[in-house]
Amino acid sequence: MKNIKLVARYDGTRYSGWQRQEDSDKTIQGKLEQVLRRMTGEETEVTGSGRTDAGVHALHQVANFKTADTRSPEEMKAYINCYLPEDIAITEAVEVPLRFHSRLNAISKTYMYRIWNAPYHDPFLRKYSLHIPQPRLKVKAMRRAVEYLIGEHDFTSFKTSVSKNKSAVRTIYDIRFEKNDDTLEIYIRGDGFLYNMIRIITGTLLEVGMGKLAHEDIAGILDSLDRSKAGPTVPPHGLFLIDVKYPDEALNI
Repeated sequence: MKNIKLVARYDGTRYSGWQRQEDSDKTIQGKLEQVLRRMTGEETEVTGSGRTDAGVHALHQVANFKTADTRSPEEMKAYINCYLPEDIAITEAVEVPLRFHSRLNAISKTYMYRIWNAPYHDPFLRKYSLHIPQPRLKVKAMRRAVEYLIGEHDFTSFKTSVSKNKSAVRTIYDIRFEKNDDTLEIYIRGDGFLYNMIRIITGTLLEVGMGKLAHEDIAGILDSLDRSKAGPTVPPHGLFLIDVKYPDEALNI
């Protein structure tokens, strides 16, 4: 038996998210498992590092599966890519220790949310960025606002009420901004995230950028533990999972 780690990229536009669903064949996990069953002849279950929501994209989603198939990882990658839809691709396949678990062993994840801040929409970015037509966002104020979010906090104010997580305590290691002309990208790295947490944080930072909130209001929102105090949940199409990190000992055979 072998344990194979995969790195996947996908355009989440037409999918109901990562997680397999009984009433839908439009999930990333479901598509991967269909191809793996065809390749191995086994009832194969793929474990992902996390469940990206409907419409969310990934540049670096990590998953793993166990198999008795005798193909090399490179041969598996070629086979899988041959049969996957064109909006999903496997960029890496390697054998890892049997104990490796793509979700439980992850020590950090990085997401990026892309914003197009111009009076007109961009036809080529419309599926991959949120259009904010207002005057220029106050990025300096947004940078000051994130100082309140760095570190370990109870992020109850930044999760949806349907979240099933028992604890809302998470650690954010870093939030940074990259601005290039009309494009603003927000990168958030942490030890894990609650349901819709990234999208609510982004929506709240945009409220600061538009002058609807002061940067120091973030402290009160965080302390309130009240979702209604934070900003809106921004749409999923601007969100990308871009990296997942693991300790070396989890990957070395």
